[in-house]
Amino acid sequence: MKTNKIIYWIATGLMTLVFSFSAGMYLFNYERASGFFENLGFPTWLIYPLAIAKILGLIAILSRKVTLLKEWAYAGFFFDAVLAFFAHQMIGDGEWMPSIIAIVTILISRIYERKVFVNRAKTN
Repeated sequence: MKTNKIIYWIATGLMTLVFSFSAGMYLFNYERASGFFENLGFPTWLIYPLAIAKILGLIAILSRKVTLLKEWAYAGFFFDAVLAFFAHQMIGDGEWMPSIIAIVTILISRIYERKVFVNRAKTN
């Protein structure tokens, strides 16, 4: 049980770092983010809503209050990371590694979240 909790918090912490850094770049370094978006062929008006969605998703996952909201946040992060991976692969800019890290940490966090918190609730 303790090992599962450690794995969960490491994966969730790394996932939080990845999405916090990307949201921070979107909010505080708009010129760089808009250059990435234009290079990938995405509209730049998506930058601020995506940053806000990432912050709200992190709050939903870390608070663990509303299960449905948490599930949607995990799904949103997964789709965001998968689409980012394929967008970077399509243009061949070599910036796909953060997407892979995000995908792996999302999956590990989600799997171990079920093992740690849902199984604990069933045994109590």
